[in-house]
Amino acid sequence: MRILLIVNSFATSVTPRNTVQVHQYLARHHDVQVVETSERGHATKFATDAVARGLDAVIAFGGDGTLNEVATGLAGSSVALGVLPGGSTNVFARSLGMANDPLLAVTQLTAGLDGGLVAPVGLGEANGRFFTFHAGIGYDAEVVRQVEKTFSFKRLVGQPLFVYAALKAWFVDYDRKYPHFSVTVDGRRIPNGFSAIVLNTNPYTYVGKRPVELSRAASLEKPLVAVVFRRLSTPLMLSTLWSALRSGGAAARRGLEIIEGVEEMTFDYPAPFGYQLDGDFIDETTTLVIRHRPESLRLIKPMLIEY
Repeated sequence: MRILLIVNSFATSVTPRNTVQVHQYLARHHDVQVVETSERGHATKFATDAVARGLDAVIAFGGDGTLNEVATGLAGSSVALGVLPGGSTNVFARSLGMANDPLLAVTQLTAGLDGGLVAPVGLGEANGRFFTFHAGIGYDAEVVRQVEKTFSFKRLVGQPLFVYAALKAWFVDYDRKYPHFSVTVDGRRIPNGFSAIVLNTNPYTYVGKRPVELSRAASLEKPLVAVVFRRLSTPLMLSTLWSALRSGGAAARRGLEIIEGVEEMTFDYPAPFGYQLDGDFIDETTTLVIRHRPESLRLIKPMLIEY
């Protein structure tokens, strides 16, 4: 097969050494070209070019942001997507059951590719841009924005930087007194939203090795799941996090709406609110339309090998 390996050399776990090792392993039975990204949006351009050239597969080796860009470039085409974990969290790759070590993960990915484990999966779409595992609106987006402000420390510090950003946004930067948006979900109006997470797969993220599972109903083969906070109190947030870490899913309660099977939802508000996709802050907007796009991407699923 003709494969394009897109490498983000700035990603946390990507090194010149493991890039060469990954390339060599893939090239044992396939024709593999390697390219490296140098700026935001670069991976999407490479993926779009791969579609135009009629390649068989594109493999994203980097963090979840790199994966998002590659998926955006491949959506709607027949070119298959493969993923290798190279970032600090690697939510999507780990949600597929892959090892978090890229040298182990490449053996799983190659086994899946050679075994024909390629299947169509659904994506989310937010204002015309795709996401693979989740979108975050409001507080969740503000946390990501804070992390990106200190991007130079991300490779060195890793997940503790997210904890710091979450606390800073909670206590300093994000207004928890007044709502930031209203939501219409498949025709149902939900006013006074403070933060929301729209899931295309489970888990939402990882804390170390532990998954944060907001809803086990979220799946690549099903419509989206929306988790909407109608207030942001410390007790509500802590109880939700505890359930997500311990119980395998948060439960709807006062101040927390969980809607499954979402095909379309619209966030709107007179004042701009921020949103992020797959861990990358995108923009502020007064209207955000999110849709489920079934079977819009061909995904190479790993053959899970026990180590």
